[in-house]
Amino acid sequence: MKAAVLREAPGELAVEDVTVAAPEPREVLVANAAAGLCHSDLHFIDGIYPWPLPAVLGHESAGVVTAVGKDVTYVAPGDHVITCVSVFCGECERCLTGHPSLCSDPSVRRPPEAPPRLAQGEEPISQFSELGSFAEELLVHERAVVKIPADIPLDRAALVGCAVITGVGAVFNTAEVPAGSTVAVVGCGGIGLNCVQGAKIAGALRVIAVDTVASKLELAASFGATDLVDAGAGDPVAQVRELTGGGVDYSFEAIGTKATVEAVYAMARPGGTAVVIGMLPLGTKVEIDGVDFLAERRLLGCLMGSNRFRVDMPRILELYRQGRLKLDELVSARITLDGLNAAATELRTGTVARSVVVF
Repeated sequence: MKAAVLREAPGELAVEDVTVAAPEPREVLVANAAAGLCHSDLHFIDGIYPWPLPAVLGHESAGVVTAVGKDVTYVAPGDHVITCVSVFCGECERCLTGHPSLCSDPSVRRPPEAPPRLAQGEEPISQFSELGSFAEELLVHERAVVKIPADIPLDRAALVGCAVITGVGAVFNTAEVPAGSTVAVVGCGGIGLNCVQGAKIAGALRVIAVDTVASKLELAASFGATDLVDAGAGDPVAQVRELTGGGVDYSFEAIGTKATVEAVYAMARPGGTAVVIGMLPLGTKVEIDGVDFLAERRLLGCLMGSNRFRVDMPRILELYRQGRLKLDELVSARITLDGLNAAATELRTGTVARSVVVF
């Protein structure tokens, strides 16, 4: 099969021929239909975060099952599926206490002595997050997929695997935003837009979108933002506080910088909650004035929207069916594997939501 392989970081992806192994007893082979390019992928392309190389990157995809291992019962050939980074074992303490997104059980990975899932001759090729979505086929553990209805467009469904589940999940699961709340979202890319529409669906009274790019603020308005703040036109914290009379109930950071994390904490009113979604570079230290804790402000981390993806994703797709959640509008461009490097360059500008590789 063809796959986009990263051999050095920082570096670029090269489309190469890669061999896929046969499914082990609990593995699923998927013919990939679509894969989104996420800002998180840039962290590994640019070497900000390490990953064993050579590797097939990508973690946001959807496709059709073509083969299953002998012990797989959840899906069968012909089923449509979405993949998810939150591969879960279903048996550890985190899974059994309702936190499968935090599962780190090694049983969902092939043991080191087993043949690799991907290879070129004798050289193993690693899969990013046990997925490797920038490839024509995916060989994954059965608990890395969720079955979806066959009538959902797969190029839209793929985005649910990261951008949508992370942004909407941060609102629904991590923060548990109640109706009538005030919300601010800093960063209106793929994840931030889903925080915006998640807050709208949750019944937030005001949803304040914060960004420096006018086109992204306009898009945020179409996703449900009631107020728009141009962070380049003055202190965004001061602007949000002025709009709300002192701060919001819930603020969300969807960029991944020290400055924006500190800003969303400062935007929270006394008793408010700030949620950090963005991936900060390794070693980043965040500074918070200790006196703010006396006002009972909370700072929460968020991994993949604290998801229970086999429950959450079908619900998200039903909201899409009902016209209450947007997916079509998230796609900025449809590209091929050969277009990934150009799309990555464009993504670094901060002007696009999602480019989707269509196979």
